[in-house]
Amino acid sequence: MLYLVYPYHSKTIVLKETFSELLKKYTNNESIITEFWEEIEKNYNYKKRYYHTLLHLDNLLKHLFEVKDKIESWETILFTLFYHDIIYNALKSDNEEQSARLAVRRMKQIAIPDHIIHNCQIQILATKTHLSHPELDTNYFIDADLSILGQNPKSYAEYAKNVRKEYSVYPDLIYNPGRKKVLQHFIEMERIYKTDYFYNQFENQAKSNLRLELKQLG
Repeated sequence: MLYLVYPYHSKTIVLKETFSELLKKYTNNESIITEFWEEIEKNYNYKKRYYHTLLHLDNLLKHLFEVKDKIESWETILFTLFYHDIIYNALKSDNEEQSARLAVRRMKQIAIPDHIIHNCQIQILATKTHLSHPELDTNYFIDADLSILGQNPKSYAEYAKNVRKEYSVYPDLIYNPGRKKVLQHFIEMERIYKTDYFYNQFENQAKSNLRLELKQLG
C-alpha cells in the first residue's frame, strides 16, 4: 500500500498518488483523475496562500495516518482532507461552505456513495468552528486540522507568520483584534482537541503557543 511507504516519497508526489489511488476506486477515467488533481494543486498552490497550502495537506495526512486504525471511514477522511480548504479567500467568511459545495459536486461526478458525500460535507463544515462532534471520525479530522497549534514554538511562530501573510490585505488595526478573538476562542475551550490521542500530544503546548501569540499582539 502507498501509505506504508509514505514517509519516503516527496510531499506532492505522495499527495497526488494518494488522491489518484482514492479516485481509482470509483473511476478508471484517467483524464478526470488528472483534472480533479490539477484543480486541487492549482488552488492550494495559489500565490496568496502561505499556510493553507499542499504542505498543510501533507501534514494532515501524516497525522491522520497515525490514527488510521481508529478511523471508521478512511476514504471519507481523505476526500475531506483534499477538499476542506480548496476554496480559501481571506476576504470571505464562507470558505468552508464553498469548499463543501465543490467537494459535493466533484464527488457526485464520479458517483461516490451518498453516505460518503454526506459525511465529507459534515467534516468540511466542522472545520469552521472546530467544536466537538458526535461522529468520531469528524473529531479526528478537526483535531488533525488543528495539530499545528500544538507544535514546537518555532513551528507555531512560522504558522502564525504565514496566517498573517494570508491576511496581509488587512492592516494591524483590523487584523489584530480579529486574530485575538480567534486565539481567545481556542484558549477558552475546555479542550481544543476532542480525541485523547491529539489531546495528550498537543493540548498543553497549543495553549502555551496561543497565549504567547495573544500576548505578542498586545
